[in-house]
Amino acid sequence: MNDIPQITPEVLRQRLTAGEDLCLIDVREDDEVATGMIPGAIHIPMGQIPQRTAELPADAEVVFICRSGARSQRVCEYLQQFGFTTANLSGGMIEWNETAEE
Repeated sequence: MNDIPQITPEVLRQRLTAGEDLCLIDVREDDEVATGMIPGAIHIPMGQIPQRTAELPADAEVVFICRSGARSQRVCEYLQQFGFTTANLSGGMIEWNETAEE
């Protein structure tokens, strides 16, 4: 079992505000992303990740996002075996939205 780095919504916000060039991938389904995505995130539904790994940067950290952090965690575990540098948004969009107004 690989340890997947977790990134909190607070830390992700700080890094984005600081202008870091992060690759954000939202793995939720179409109806879920319709309710809003993190600005700059790319939508690739979880089921399409295996066919679309060529779209992911091999030399940069990729932050994966889902509703609660569970699906994105599985995507991170899957991609790690191919050498991708991944991080999981802990708490997912639920926590991102809950911490948005602080």
